[in-house]
Amino acid sequence: MIKIYKKNNQNINKILKLITTIFIVYSTIIYAKENIFNITSSPNINVKSYILIDYNTGMILTEKNADEIEKPASLAKIMTSYVIGKALSKGKLHRNDMVTISKNAWATGNNLFSGSSLMFLKLGDRISVSNLIKGIILQSGNDACVAISEYISGNQKNFVNLMNFYAKKIGLKNTYFKNVHGLDELGQYTTARDIAIMGKSLIRDFPQEYSIYKEKSFTFNHIYQKNRNLLLWDKTLNVDGIKTGHTEDAGYNIIASATKNNMRLIVVILGDKTEQDRKKNSKRLLNWGFETFRTINPIKKHQKIASIPVLYGKYSHIRIGTKNNVYLTILKNQEKKIKILYHIKNNKIFAPIYKNQVLGNITFIINNHIIGNYPLIALEKIPKGNIFMCFLDYIKLLLSKWIHQ
Repeated sequence: MIKIYKKNNQNINKILKLITTIFIVYSTIIYAKENIFNITSSPNINVKSYILIDYNTGMILTEKNADEIEKPASLAKIMTSYVIGKALSKGKLHRNDMVTISKNAWATGNNLFSGSSLMFLKLGDRISVSNLIKGIILQSGNDACVAISEYISGNQKNFVNLMNFYAKKIGLKNTYFKNVHGLDELGQYTTARDIAIMGKSLIRDFPQEYSIYKEKSFTFNHIYQKNRNLLLWDKTLNVDGIKTGHTEDAGYNIIASATKNNMRLIVVILGDKTEQDRKKNSKRLLNWGFETFRTINPIKKHQKIASIPVLYGKYSHIRIGTKNNVYLTILKNQEKKIKILYHIKNNKIFAPIYKNQVLGNITFIINNHIIGNYPLIALEKIPKGNIFMCFLDYIKLLLSKWIHQ
């Protein structure tokens, strides 16, 4: 059973204050470097950098040189997808819009695209946004990236500015884009950690865009091309995305996401040696993650955790819970070690109270390490009571002060 400890004396109050201080460090645990599980058996992958995270919690399961600066190659197209998703959600772009292909997006007239991944667009063609999106995601078409960026923003530079704007907004610390497709360019860089955050943000914010990443092939102008993410064909893993990339400078890159039971993992590898090594190593990390960890959902959003007294209210108690689902990453068979502490900000809660008002927080601990912290909110509205009810509560307060003097 999970144990719940409530604040009820000075000692526990001091502990809760300490927990609050500690949580400032752990609240953005995806940036934390400490392995809080003390695992020594993580896979030894011989690549430049990698990271494996739990999607639901952001917990780092293992990493190597995750903040080392590398070239993104076509993984940059994830941010291209993100900007497209934003434009679609705001109604500035529609899937059935027709885009006229300019000279900049015409591979024959652009030496930059020589030998790279293409949708093979032709000058003057009119292509639907829906097909261009598939060309970007499934064919990794550099020409398609240029075409849609010009349609959305007028030119590539403006679109790249949007990429960098949203990169900062979702929390990327060491990423900068210079073009819309990811081909090597001086001053364009990223890290494994940032790519993982970028992938997580795409899955969370634009699930419809992300759903295209699991499609295995796309035929355009009678040209059949397979998705380059070989893990999509692996029957031992439920991989549903997301992207591979390769240039001479970057090496073989991949970000892949897979699900098992209630768990979703995201793995990023940058700078692998070959396409097959990239597949083998990313699969190894995903399998290790699923074999070693579990994601649990001990509290559902808006589920009642407790009822606490209210003074001067129409009702004497209010139900408290969390606004979002609570997810925790734990080692397998660690459930019995979880301790839960919850505390309320003030000793006495006064009405009126508004629905979703933050009243305290709930903290989850294993082996003296915080693995999660969530705000506790009011699950309902409590208006101020009538004069008679307020007078009774006032008398209660006076008696309480008198008794404790």
